[in-house]
Amino acid sequence: MGKGSSSSRRAIGAMVIIQMSCTGMTLLSKSAMSRGFKPSIFVAYRQAFASLTLAPFALYFERQNPTPLSLKMLCKISVVSLCGVNLSLNLFYAGLSYVSATFVTAVTNTIPALVFLFALSLRLERVAISKSDGKAKVAGCTLSLIGAMVLTLYKGPLLYPLTTSTPTTTKGGIMGGQNRSSNIISAAPAPPAGTTTTSSSKEEDWIRGSLLILAANVTWSLWLIMQGPMMKQYPAKLRLVTLQCCICCVMSTAWGAFVEREDLSSWKLGWDLNLLSVAYCGIGVTGISYWLQAWVVEKKGPVFASMFTPLALLLTAFFSALFFKDTLYSGCVLGAALLVIGLYGFLWGKKREEKDQNNAVNKSNDPPPKQELDDNVRPASIGPELEKPQTRCCAI
Repeated sequence: MGKGSSSSRRAIGAMVIIQMSCTGMTLLSKSAMSRGFKPSIFVAYRQAFASLTLAPFALYFERQNPTPLSLKMLCKISVVSLCGVNLSLNLFYAGLSYVSATFVTAVTNTIPALVFLFALSLRLERVAISKSDGKAKVAGCTLSLIGAMVLTLYKGPLLYPLTTSTPTTTKGGIMGGQNRSSNIISAAPAPPAGTTTTSSSKEEDWIRGSLLILAANVTWSLWLIMQGPMMKQYPAKLRLVTLQCCICCVMSTAWGAFVEREDLSSWKLGWDLNLLSVAYCGIGVTGISYWLQAWVVEKKGPVFASMFTPLALLLTAFFSALFFKDTLYSGCVLGAALLVIGLYGFLWGKKREEKDQNNAVNKSNDPPPKQELDDNVRPASIGPELEKPQTRCCAI
C-alpha cells in the first residue's frame, strides 16, 4: 500500500512540474514573440536545443536497439515531421504573436477532443452512443468545441481589472512588448472618434491569431494520431523523437532563412530573454517535460496525465495577469469553463470505456467455473446403458 501511495505521489508531483513548465513555456514564448522574435527562427532554435538535449540520451539508452533506419522510413519520418511538428509549432508561435497566453493555454484543452474526432473519422476509435461512456465522450467533445468557439468569437463584459486604462509596460522585461499582440483579454482604452481603423485592426489580429492557434491544434492532433503507426514501424521511441526534432530543426532553419533572408540580424541571439526562451523550451520542455510525461503515461495511463491539463490554464491566467497585466473578460471565463468541463467529461467517458474493456478481457481470460451435476442431469460421457437414475454423482 505504501509503495503504491509513493508512486502516486511521484506521479502527481511530476504532473505538477510538467504543467508549471508548460506555463513557463507559454509565458516566455509570448514575451519573446512580443519583443519581435520571428516564429520560424524561434522554432529552429528550439528544435536545435531539443535535438542536442535528446541525442545523447537516445544514443545511450537505445544503443542496443537493433532497429534499422531505412531510406523509406526516413522519408516517412520527414513527412510526419513536416506535417506535424514543424507546421504545428510554426502556426502556434505565429498565432501567439496575436493572442494572449491564457487563450493559447485554454484552447490547448481541445486537443483530446480533436484527436477523438479524427480517430473516429479514420475508424481508429469507436463510440457506443447507447452507453453512458459513449454519451460522455460525445458530450465532452461537443462542449470542448463550443468552448473553443466561445473563446474565439465572444468577448463579453470586462471582469478584471475594473479599469480599462492601458497598462504601462517595459520593453526589456517579461512584462514588455504589449504591441499588436494585445488581444481580447488585454486592456485597451476606448477609442476616440475617428479611430475605428485601429479597433478594426486589433479585431482582425485577434481573429487571425485564433485561427492560427486552432490550426496548430488541428495539425498537432493529426501528428499525435500518426505517432501510433509510426512507432509500430520504428519502435525506438526516443530515437524517433530525436530524429523528428532534428528534421524539424533543418526544415525550420531553411524556412526561416527564406522568410528572413533580408534581415539576417534577426538570427542573432544575445544573453537576453530570447536565448532564455528557446533554451527553456528546447531543454526544459521538449527535453525533460516530455520524458516526464512519457513516464507518467507509462505508470498511470494517458487519462491520469490529461487530468492535470487545466492546472496550466489556471497558472497561465494568474501569471499573465501578474506579469503581462492582461485583463479578463467574461467570454474567456465562460469558454475556458466549457473547455474544462468538456475535457473532464470526455476523460470520464474514456476511463469508463477502458475499465469496461479491461473487465471484459479479464472475464474472457478467466477459466470457466466448474458446474456441479444435478441429480436430473446426465453427464455427456455416460451412455444410456450406464445411466443409473438413483445414483448421486459427486465430485471427488
